[in-house]
Amino acid sequence: MTIETLGSGKDFKLWPGGGRAWDWNETGTRHVPGIQPADVRELLEHGATTVVLSRGMWKALRTMRETRVLLDARGVTVHIAETNEAARIYNELVERGDAVGGLFHSTC
Repeated sequence: MTIETLGSGKDFKLWPGGGRAWDWNETGTRHVPGIQPADVRELLEHGATTVVLSRGMWKALRTMRETRVLLDARGVTVHIAETNEAARIYNELVERGDAVGGLFHSTC
């Protein structure tokens, strides 16, 4: 993936006004059980009120139930989609001016 302000890489965390590479080893994330609450907290700390979660190109990356519970409890709108679709949704929301964050997994 190529992010305009961050360059190229495999996985990214993006939030309103910034982002960085997403290193799964920081929280021990794996395809199963998937995206953890700790993975999305940084997005929320940076002001995201809508979150886009990429499942990977083959939809191998899951999202933990606890992650959905956390986001729902905070009133965050969530979109979960295959990577290309997630990028489309994310870009559309940014263009609309939403405070959107995203986790993007570019492979499987």
